[in-house]
Amino acid sequence: MRTHESEEMYLETILLLERRKSGVRSIDVVEELGYAKSSVSRAMGLLAGKGYISIDGAGDITLTAAGREKASGIYERHRVITKALMAVGADRELAESNACRIEHVISDEMFGILKKYVETLK
Repeated sequence: MRTHESEEMYLETILLLERRKSGVRSIDVVEELGYAKSSVSRAMGLLAGKGYISIDGAGDITLTAAGREKASGIYERHRVITKALMAVGADRELAESNACRIEHVISDEMFGILKKYVETLK
């Protein structure tokens, strides 16, 4: 994994896969992201080393408490930014694809402002 952004993307992907499947394995991440098996395997090792995931003997991947907290925060950013972009006229697909990029670089202060705005839309 070369960047902080990649780490966040992997964690968010694992979180979303957990919500759809009973067990998550590296191959699921490969299929979801379209990355090489070797890249995903290396990333899973790095995430495990940082304490964000655990991998059991059968290869099942589970987010640790720290990993779940980080992944949940990333996913919240994604949802809020997507909703804000849709509120100003973007269609879902455009909003989703831009939110994926913005969520990794937006400051906490700016995210707080967007979150407050999105909460007024309810």
